[in-house]
Amino acid sequence: MSSVHGSRGWDEQAVLLAAGVADLAVTTVSSALGSLQGLMRRSDGAEIVADAQQDLMSRGRIALDRCAAGPVAHLEVLAQHAKARRTVHGADV
Repeated sequence: MSSVHGSRGWDEQAVLLAAGVADLAVTTVSSALGSLQGLMRRSDGAEIVADAQQDLMSRGRIALDRCAAGPVAHLEVLAQHAKARRTVHGADV
């Protein structure tokens, strides 16, 4: 710790850190609400909300698939690629 921070106690530093995080959260929420109000004024607001919902659902599906997916069977993938190449070149075996 530097001498500037050395004179402050851990409690004071924790309070300052918490206040900084709270200020950042309030600023972020305020900005998001302002953006949301701007979107609500638009005539195509329902379409924007539907698109946002679809995007979030797609992201959720991808995240769940990423977490739930087992290890990739590398030899199986290589075999499928080899078979696809043979099929393209007319030597389907």
